[in-house]
Amino acid sequence: MNEHAVDLRSDTITQPTSAMREAMMAAPLGDDVLGDEPTVIALQEQCAKLFGKEDACFVPSGSMANQAAIRALTVPGDQIMAHESSHVYLYECGAPAAISGCSFAFLKGDRGQFTADDVRSLVRPDDHHFPRSRLLVVENTHNKGGGSVWPLEQIESVTAVAREHGMRCHLDGARIWNACAASGHEPDIWARHFDTVSACFSKGLGAPAGSIVVGDHETIRQIHRIRKMLGGAMRQSGFLAGAALHALDHHRERLTEDHARARRLAEGLATCPAIELDPTSVETNIVYFGIPEHDAQAFQAALDAMDVHLLAIGPSMMRAVVSLAVDDDGIDRAIRAILNQLN
Repeated sequence: MNEHAVDLRSDTITQPTSAMREAMMAAPLGDDVLGDEPTVIALQEQCAKLFGKEDACFVPSGSMANQAAIRALTVPGDQIMAHESSHVYLYECGAPAAISGCSFAFLKGDRGQFTADDVRSLVRPDDHHFPRSRLLVVENTHNKGGGSVWPLEQIESVTAVAREHGMRCHLDGARIWNACAASGHEPDIWARHFDTVSACFSKGLGAPAGSIVVGDHETIRQIHRIRKMLGGAMRQSGFLAGAALHALDHHRERLTEDHARARRLAEGLATCPAIELDPTSVETNIVYFGIPEHDAQAFQAALDAMDVHLLAIGPSMMRAVVSLAVDDDGIDRAIRAILNQLN
């Protein structure tokens, strides 16, 4: 891809900064499979503290983080409650069924959010004819919800109902850092309502790879074992952990810049009558917009030819995600290219 391109396909496309590369090269190394990788240990300890949990496990990807947590919190035959547009259902290859033997009960609601009454209505009777309602999964921020941030009191209410019915709770926090930046709440404030939390370093924080799972000692002990089972145990993974530590120390505060640029992108696009978009719905770094009179795949290809890259995610729906790879000039170029193409 042209180095001057504006890449809004995802926040996973970032390249490590010079300072991050230096941190990676300077990271002390060991063997994480043997348990003596000092930089991984430091990262796990820092994350456990940040989220107010007893322990943490570093894994290669966000999907593995979610699936290891699901496997640790369920047994085959259990049922998972999650929003119908959740990442763990739509974009993780059917892993809850393949790896954990679980089915889904789908919750509905605007922007990826649901209510305590919604949870209560899906709890299965305590009867051997039915799967056991075992795990509630909340995604915050919610990707398909346009990067929406859950109100904290709503998380409190939905997890409280789950607890009343003997369920455990997992937070898919792939973009929890964005939720923290937008809300002002620290990670432990969100995490206190969940048994496990997954969080990515390779999205808004700009690291090349890696996610963390946090929880109590026993659950994380199980997740270490599941990580090995899934082929995710790495050796000198301190290179990646060093990038994550640098990101935690240097890239969290700047996330509000991505949010401001996403809002500016949305406001610029909303001026076009051919675009369906409410700019007030943009809370973090993700912008969804409809182009009802145009084919999204063809529109994506036309923008690609102009070195502006977005993703078509439906017949007439586009997604743009702002990251540290896109500056103010990039936002201006994207607005001009999109409006010119539609006009």
